[in-house]
Amino acid sequence: MHMLIQRLAVVLVFALGACETPVQVETMPELTFGHLPTINLNVAEVKFDNRYTPTLKPPNVEHLFPTPLGKVLNQWASDRLRPVGASGVARLIISNAAATETALKKNTSFTGIFTMQQSHRYDLKVEATLEVYDLTGKRRGFAAAVATRSQTMREDVSLNQRERIWFEATEKLIQAFDAEMEKNIRQHLVNWIR
Repeated sequence: MHMLIQRLAVVLVFALGACETPVQVETMPELTFGHLPTINLNVAEVKFDNRYTPTLKPPNVEHLFPTPLGKVLNQWASDRLRPVGASGVARLIISNAAATETALKKNTSFTGIFTMQQSHRYDLKVEATLEVYDLTGKRRGFAAAVATRSQTMREDVSLNQRERIWFEATEKLIQAFDAEMEKNIRQHLVNWIR
């Protein structure tokens, strides 16, 4: 009888373990800028130069984002910058595309134990320069933009919620970058716009 109870207990443990519902991973949409008007540049070619190398270790977390910030900047340039000239090159140089995580101090008092608190802050920063070169390779002008965004996160967020928050923070960051870069292109590269 004792042996039968042990076997039933083992079967019950395995049966209950098999009942676990797998977590569904939410896929985020691609961040694109095709809905925005193109910026026509009097150059023959637009090139991308991502000089930012992720560290892939804390406190940096950009490599964990649904879409890394450097990839979003490349997509921005591909969708927004259009070469319409016969000669010259425009080069988008990405110097920063970082996201860092900072653990926040939590209230450990009696009331803090019963309160959902902000546990982490994420600081995002993108920085890029658009340089225009003539046929001889001489730099004729440039426009630069920097955008930053900080976002806190509660201690009880799920993995899907975390990725959604990261996605939305990235979207707002790139919108700020887009506005700043377009303003600076129209101000500093006015002779190269067609």
